[in-house]
Amino acid sequence: MTLEAEPARKEHLSQMHNRFSRRDLLKTAAMLPALGAAQGGGRIVAYVGGSKRQDNGIHLFHFNPADGSLTPWKVFKEVPGPGWLAFHPTKKFLYAISSARFEGKRVGSVAAMAVDSATGDLKLINVKSSGGSGPAHLGLDPQGRFAFTANYGDGTTGVLPINSDGSLGDTVDVKKIEGPLGPQPAKNAPPGSFALSGHDAPHAHQARTDPSGRFLLVSDLGTDRVYIYRIDPKTGVLTPNAQPFVQAAPGDGPRNIDFAPNGRFVYSLNEEGSTVDMMTWNGETGALAIQQTLSTLPPGYAGTNYPSTIMVSRDGRFLYTANRLFDSIAIFSLDPKTGRMTAKGHELTRGSYPRQFGFDPSGKYMYVLHSQSDNITVFRVDAKSGRLTFTGKFYGVGSPSMIEFLTLS
Repeated sequence: MTLEAEPARKEHLSQMHNRFSRRDLLKTAAMLPALGAAQGGGRIVAYVGGSKRQDNGIHLFHFNPADGSLTPWKVFKEVPGPGWLAFHPTKKFLYAISSARFEGKRVGSVAAMAVDSATGDLKLINVKSSGGSGPAHLGLDPQGRFAFTANYGDGTTGVLPINSDGSLGDTVDVKKIEGPLGPQPAKNAPPGSFALSGHDAPHAHQARTDPSGRFLLVSDLGTDRVYIYRIDPKTGVLTPNAQPFVQAAPGDGPRNIDFAPNGRFVYSLNEEGSTVDMMTWNGETGALAIQQTLSTLPPGYAGTNYPSTIMVSRDGRFLYTANRLFDSIAIFSLDPKTGRMTAKGHELTRGSYPRQFGFDPSGKYMYVLHSQSDNITVFRVDAKSGRLTFTGKFYGVGSPSMIEFLTLS
């Protein structure tokens, strides 16, 4: 090569270097989303409580939004017998109740866990008393300041402060339910029903705040009431509201409630009557008023049934309830103006004794958890009709109790 050709060669190499650098840069940029997904960004993790022998703990699954499938990842075993799961509003912390005795005392416990934002993995922070025996539900206020327990065993509601690091403090208040017990069988129970689950004493089954976080609603099976408390925003201490409760039909047994997205309507599921009460909610005064009651069962049903879970769809157009023994999901359409319900039918759950169900973040799939057949079944949700279609997918978990989803950052 002549000296005259050297400058031209250097210019050619420089152009080639720049061309390949730009090409590699574009290729690398195109790969970044995939790399991010591979490292956890944008991926979704499902958390399922399991409480049977080797399955005892919180099961973590990777969720595929393309077909609703779940891929088992690991089991977090530091929380024995996890019942209800609840994420902190920041999604940095996960909380779980357990009926296992706390420090040998006749009370349950609440566990606080840190959530790895990249992977979704869990790390135990601390464990505190639930304030009563046999906790059945855990609710958090919208600001993430307090956790509220519904203790089924002794009919109490506990209040635990949440610290800035996600840890739980000791209970600052415990309210015990007192009142006349309802009859058995329930007034609205189907013919031949032997649904006699909890009218021997007060049994708090759920404690959840209204959308504002100013009021706490506690469903009690034994007294057939949904109790209403005002929450002190600084201390968390509960005070009975001016209207202290709403009374369900005799023996019906309120179990779980859910709010419509507009915050104006409340739907209360009754465990022994196999009914749903539609109620109006006054967010200023904390007043509830029953407007309508429908059965969760098809016309002509006879025998025993125990409804378990109730949820309103994200768009507020449909209501779903789970039946145990008549193992099915009842589907109702909702009037957006009045909140009133219209029964649309049932879908068999393909498992035994559906204790809980939940939706993926998109609302396209429903996951039904069966405590007796030890499995989860998956259904596709029709956004227009509210109907459910079984996908054919089963997942085995020992006595699954609750499912929650988290989209990773």
